[in-house]
Amino acid sequence: MGNKQSNPSTIYKSLKLLYTTAVRCQNIHGDQQALTYYIQALNQIQSMHLTTPNIEQLHYDIVRNLCDIYIRQLDITQANKFIGDYDGALFDHEKSIEMKLKIYGHEVLDISDSYFNIGNVYKDQGKYDDAIYMYEKSLNISLTALGDNHPIIATTYSEIGNIYSNQGNYDSAIYMYEKSLKIQWSTLSGNHPSIAMTYQNMAIVYHNQSRYDDAICMYEKSLKIFLLTLGNNDPSTATTYLNIANVYSDQGQYDDAICMYNKSLKIVSLTLGNNHPSTAITYQYIADVYLDQDKYDDAICMYEKSLQIDLPTLGNNHPRIATTYNRIATVYEHQSKYNYAVSMYEKSLKIQFSTLCYNHPSIATTYSNIGTVYGYQGNYDKAVYMLEKSFKIQSSTLGNNHLSIATTCNNLAVVYDYQGKFDKSIFMYEKSLKIQLSTLGNNHPSIVSTYNNMVSVYSHQGKYDDVRCMFEKSIKIQLSTLGNNHPSFSTTYHNMATVDLHYGKYNDAIRMFKKSLKIELSTLSNSHCSIAATYINMGLVYDYQGKYDEAICMCKKSLKITLPILGYNHPVIGITYNNMGLIYYDQDKYDEAICMYEKSLKISLSVLGSHHPQIASIYNNIGSVYENQGKYDDAICMYEKSLKIQLLTLGNKHRSLTNTYNNMAIVYSNQGKYNDAICMHEKSLEINISIFGYNHPNIAITYCNMGLVYINQGKYDIAVYMCKKSLKINLSILGNNHPHIASTYSIIGKAYHFQGKYDEAIRMYEKSLKIYFSTLGNNHHKIANIYNGMGLIYEEQGEYDNAVCILEKSLKIQLSTFGNNHPHTAAMYQNIGLLYHRQGRYEDAICMYKKSLKISLSTLGNNHSSIATTYQNLGLTYHEQGKYEDAVCMYKKSLKMYLSTLGNNHFSIAITYNNLANIYDCQGKYDNAIFLYKKMFKIQLSTVGKNHPSIAATYNNMGMVYFHLGQYDIADYMNKESLKINFSALRINHPFIASVYHNKGIILEYQGKYDEALCMYEKSIKLRLSTLGSNHPRIATTYNSKGNIYYSQGKYDKAISFFKKTAAILVKAPLQNRQYLDQIYRNIAVCYDKLNRYYPMDMRWISSDIRSRMR
Repeated sequence: MGNKQSNPSTIYKSLKLLYTTAVRCQNIHGDQQALTYYIQALNQIQSMHLTTPNIEQLHYDIVRNLCDIYIRQLDITQANKFIGDYDGALFDHEKSIEMKLKIYGHEVLDISDSYFNIGNVYKDQGKYDDAIYMYEKSLNISLTALGDNHPIIATTYSEIGNIYSNQGNYDSAIYMYEKSLKIQWSTLSGNHPSIAMTYQNMAIVYHNQSRYDDAICMYEKSLKIFLLTLGNNDPSTATTYLNIANVYSDQGQYDDAICMYNKSLKIVSLTLGNNHPSTAITYQYIADVYLDQDKYDDAICMYEKSLQIDLPTLGNNHPRIATTYNRIATVYEHQSKYNYAVSMYEKSLKIQFSTLCYNHPSIATTYSNIGTVYGYQGNYDKAVYMLEKSFKIQSSTLGNNHLSIATTCNNLAVVYDYQGKFDKSIFMYEKSLKIQLSTLGNNHPSIVSTYNNMVSVYSHQGKYDDVRCMFEKSIKIQLSTLGNNHPSFSTTYHNMATVDLHYGKYNDAIRMFKKSLKIELSTLSNSHCSIAATYINMGLVYDYQGKYDEAICMCKKSLKITLPILGYNHPVIGITYNNMGLIYYDQDKYDEAICMYEKSLKISLSVLGSHHPQIASIYNNIGSVYENQGKYDDAICMYEKSLKIQLLTLGNKHRSLTNTYNNMAIVYSNQGKYNDAICMHEKSLEINISIFGYNHPNIAITYCNMGLVYINQGKYDIAVYMCKKSLKINLSILGNNHPHIASTYSIIGKAYHFQGKYDEAIRMYEKSLKIYFSTLGNNHHKIANIYNGMGLIYEEQGEYDNAVCILEKSLKIQLSTFGNNHPHTAAMYQNIGLLYHRQGRYEDAICMYKKSLKISLSTLGNNHSSIATTYQNLGLTYHEQGKYEDAVCMYKKSLKMYLSTLGNNHFSIAITYNNLANIYDCQGKYDNAIFLYKKMFKIQLSTVGKNHPSIAATYNNMGMVYFHLGQYDIADYMNKESLKINFSALRINHPFIASVYHNKGIILEYQGKYDEALCMYEKSIKLRLSTLGSNHPRIATTYNSKGNIYYSQGKYDKAISFFKKTAAILVKAPLQNRQYLDQIYRNIAVCYDKLNRYYPMDMRWISSDIRSRMR
């Protein structure tokens, strides 16, 4: 006779007993002891041939709890055995409800349990609204059956609170937890572990809200209960210490965090042993703190301790080993050791492939991490490839609406932003946003991050209205969910300050940073690194404003916070010294700048090694100082050191290389090595094209940089061609209203200006102005720069009223932006002074220079190169007034400053020698003049080489001195050398060459070689007409010279013709040129007398008018 089969009801009670025993063990003793009972119950269910709805429900609860345990233990292989089909689970639960309704006829507590379990499934799927709906259905049945003061009601409130917490609806979450807590207080003892768990849940919400003090308070309440009921060596106590440590870590109280982690570690080691996985996990948390502190070696040490525990106990092929490799890779990322990071991620990936299915979400995460590293390396195509692999896996396993997919979309958007594919970037952010809105609602803090990321793209596109819109949306969410004092507000204010900085709204930027600082000071400890970072950012703004003392003060405040926390040898300290170096650099305090850079370099070398990109950046900064000092060879040496590191660590196609090549191009351009400069820009161009393709804003910028070199070479048509190539790219990507477009128009305007195409230049500047007005407002310093350019053109055209008007507009902007005591304002007074100088209004010019001098002395000290420049300009004005001794005094003051600030081999020193030599030439002190020209020549040879146009100019000037000495052969030799250099360095119709032809004509004229002189003058006129137009004062000078020769030859009709041409130009020329008009008219009158012809009345009248004005 067969065995009698047990009654299903009896079997269910037996299984229920095992299940409740497992749950109780789990709550009191932890996961490991509970596993035995769960697995025993599961084996019994799987051996059964028949089942009931209640047993099916119990089966699901057991499987779900087992899965949770294995996931907590990071045993993904075991967890995967229990992860079933969510839709299948829902089907089973709904079938169970249907059967129960048939049995009971109405909704009873068993049906409430089924609704509750369906809510759990929806929660696991991230379908939070559906989960809340099911929990509320369960709650309504339970309230009817049990009343409003039962522990089951409290549990349901807690689960609803958890959903609200996941959605970022923190106030609603706290409200639910408080309802749960109220029931627990009335039904359970005051020290029950369930109450402690509710305190823990509330603490998590407060932590997410950055209400750190409230979070600590809740954790301490929870800790008090655990210590009382479970003792001070229970795993729950250890977990609470761990959670408190996490709060301290986020507050930047790293020492307190380490202390709490060590307390947790002590309990775990005591109860579970030194080689238990939980001990390894605690080491990982400690490593995370070291990573936040940028203590990379300590972080690696802790991760390796974790590995030493996990490898013997879990084997070398366990998912948790893969997770540790991932974290070590993160450290290498922070160190910019990208190849090491990729290697670690690949080790992780190898483990995941062997333990997980090929399309597991964890593999997708690793692909995403590798893609991020490729993005940092500038390998954008590889980055996109990896991120798309991640996206494909996530879509197939998680559905199209999972938050992990939103994260991957965000990462793809960042890469597209770097690539300049702005429309694609926005498309990806919008996909991410759509997922976040559907899963988290339209008011979740995570959505703020996406809005902030979109700000970056809209800023790059110059769509500042969209930027403001994103900020407003972001602030609206933060106010409604976090209040106006949350640290995330600090981030938003930081971002707004950055945009204001871009606009040139420096006061608004400072205001935003102060708002950020106020929040940080109230929510974080006074010694938090985030506060130090805000001080650094404020220092940056003050630097832009020329408030250098305030800028240095901010850096010192930052150091005061970071030095006690991080020590003297930390990368952050190095970065702060680097920033101080930049401020001293802007002040032209080059020795102090070098000192700071060297401090930064010393720290960075000891912490990061000699091949870190940050080292390359410091070498670049030192190179910039040497460049400004005119130490061009030293500058190139530094840039080459930087380049060597970048090539070694980042490869030969990284975007960082383009900055170094551009810096080298600037030096070569300053040296007159224009072909080398173009070569550097072409290298930069090649890299940008390989990264971004042919249609990216970076390509456009490189074309503009090349255009500036061609302007320096006098190759104006090629310069304009390059700028138009740049325009074509930017117009297709950024539209016709972006600041980059305005900048390009201004460079084209500069080229037209040098060509003497004044109307076209003005038209370009006006196009530039129109864009700047609409994008930056009418008070930005870039607009002031455009006004300066226009003012110079009006001045050269003799439209002095327009010139003064436009320069005053520029001055007004500088005053409103930087105040009346800023170096930029001083520079503006210099420009106005130069205008007055060229008008012959010498006293007004001197007044402006003295205003400039007063500001510069108060802001830059009494030994700055800008002050030396002002003395130079004063010297030039005194020279024009014939006050030679005063001029020499000014030049010597200037020379003394240049020598002390720039050394004795700087180009500015050479210019000063040139100006002094010009005076000695005017005074007839020819030997002194030659001596200074030779000193100038020596500097030029050492700084810019023997083939630079400035060398040609020196030969030209020395030739004129030898001409005055009557040494015509030497003068002729000098003239030929000048021509030879100009022909090799400049295009054949450059104005410099025209000047050399003119001077050659003068020499030949004095030698009586009139036909040869006329030939030279004709060559000069032809060149000047092609570059300067027909109305330029320099052409008038050459016409006058031709008139003089024809007069000497007795060809009076021809002489009159050229004198009239001269007069026609000079009438429209600046005032200091018009002083020669009177002599021109006298020359015409003499010619008429020689021809015995009548001198026209209108000529005599004009001559009289000129004389009256000259008085």
